[in-house]
Amino acid sequence: MTANLLPSLRRFGGLLIALAAIAFPWHAQSQSYPAKPIHLIVPNPPGGGTDTLARLLASRLTDRLGWQIIVENRPGAGGNVGLDFAAKSMPDGYTIVIGETSNLAINPTLFANIPYDAATSFAPIALIGRVPLILVVSAATPYDSVASLARAAKNRRMSYATAGSGTVGHLVSELWRREAGIELLHVPYKGAQPGLTDLMSGQVDLFFASVPATTALIKGGKLRALAVTSGERIPTLPDVPTLNESGYPGHDIAAWYGVLAPAGTPKEIVTVLNAQINAALADDTLRKRLESDSVIVRLGSPDDFSRFMSSERELWARAVKQSGAKVD
Repeated sequence: MTANLLPSLRRFGGLLIALAAIAFPWHAQSQSYPAKPIHLIVPNPPGGGTDTLARLLASRLTDRLGWQIIVENRPGAGGNVGLDFAAKSMPDGYTIVIGETSNLAINPTLFANIPYDAATSFAPIALIGRVPLILVVSAATPYDSVASLARAAKNRRMSYATAGSGTVGHLVSELWRREAGIELLHVPYKGAQPGLTDLMSGQVDLFFASVPATTALIKGGKLRALAVTSGERIPTLPDVPTLNESGYPGHDIAAWYGVLAPAGTPKEIVTVLNAQINAALADDTLRKRLESDSVIVRLGSPDDFSRFMSSERELWARAVKQSGAKVD
């Protein structure tokens, strides 16, 4: 019987050796990772909140670890272009992407067809944090409250800027428009920066934009902040009321951001990236910088991020239907 078992044991041993040979390169790679520059895809133009956040994170990882991270902007189609590029990249840990509420939770419902599957095309790495939006107008306008803006919008049709169709700003604008009983023309831009430029020059009337993209312009006197979408006032702009305080109760809305890799990226690499991103976010240097832009930092595992995105897709699917928003 022992002799009869020998061939089976040899075959089993050969299988183990083969499996080890397959697994070892990934293990060795995770030990030396990264061995070359990492490309961090930003599916937005330079200058907006997502781009700012990505560059702060990349800079801190470089300072802490010596990693070379190339931030690569690939805007278009409400973030779909950059996300699709990342989804179709080699799953080796050298192409990662910063995703957000719009392209990971809103677009799957808002767009009839998107070129990736938000639930299966990516390996979640780490949630970065949540950021409230802020309703801003040009400082050259007479509007000093949400009420005065709504009154004016009843007398003439105003336009609102967004960083693109399907963004949180798009959904919030449509929800507020319905609540206020006014008509607004949606003017989508390829990112926040060109929309803010046109807002300041009077080409559009209002913008629910991210706090990081607007704080300096508000404090510099170029924009006037009328309300924030969070449930409570934010420490960086304590004099700005919430939408709830402005006569539109029930709002606690924030955009969120996280880092992902293409599906199939080895778990060992994802684990390394998760640990180092969490360590960077926990570091006082980056955390205080993000908090100064009203980013509510969130730490957690890849599984935590995966569960969070699943619940957010369900939440925003309901919001899309409630808002009546359409892709322009």
